[in-house]
Amino acid sequence: MREIKTERLIIRPLTVNDAEDAFEWLSDPVVNRFMPYAPYENVGQVKEWISGIKDEENHFGFELAATGKVIGSGDVEFDSENNAYHLGYNLNRAFWGQGYATEAAKALIQWAYKNAGARDFVTCHAVVNTVSKKVLQKCGFRFEKNGQYSRFDGSEIFDALYYSLHLD
Repeated sequence: MREIKTERLIIRPLTVNDAEDAFEWLSDPVVNRFMPYAPYENVGQVKEWISGIKDEENHFGFELAATGKVIGSGDVEFDSENNAYHLGYNLNRAFWGQGYATEAAKALIQWAYKNAGARDFVTCHAVVNTVSKKVLQKCGFRFEKNGQYSRFDGSEIFDALYYSLHLD
C-alpha cells in the first residue's frame, strides 16, 4: 500500500492536483536554500515534475489529515552506490518547527522497512542546516562523515554532513 497514516499526516503519492500546494514550497528560495534543485518558477513546472515521478523513487506527499493541504514531500529511494535507501524531504516553511518533518521522515523509514525490505538508510544535509540535523538525530541517524554535494546544475556546492541508519 502506498499510503501511510500518522497522527497528523496522510503520506501518499503526489498527484498533479497537488501542484498548487507543492508550488508553495518548491518556489520558496528560503525552503530551497540547501536543496539540489533551483526554486520552481511556475505551477506548470511542478505539474511536469509530479507527472515524471516513478514508483521506484518512493516519493510521497505529506498531506495534513485535518485539512487535506499538502505541506511537503519526501522519498526513500534505493541508492545503489551506497547499497542503502536515501531519505530526503522538504517542507512548506509555514509548517516548520511543528514536528511534521520528523513525523514524516520516521513514517517513510518505517514504510521502506516494512514494504521494501530496507534495513540501511543514508542521508545528508548542508552543515549550516542545523534543523535537518535535529530531525535526522530524532530518527536515529548517526553521523558518518563530512563531505559535499552540489546543485544539479553545479551552480553551488554545499559542505555537508553524511549520516546512516541501520535497522535489524
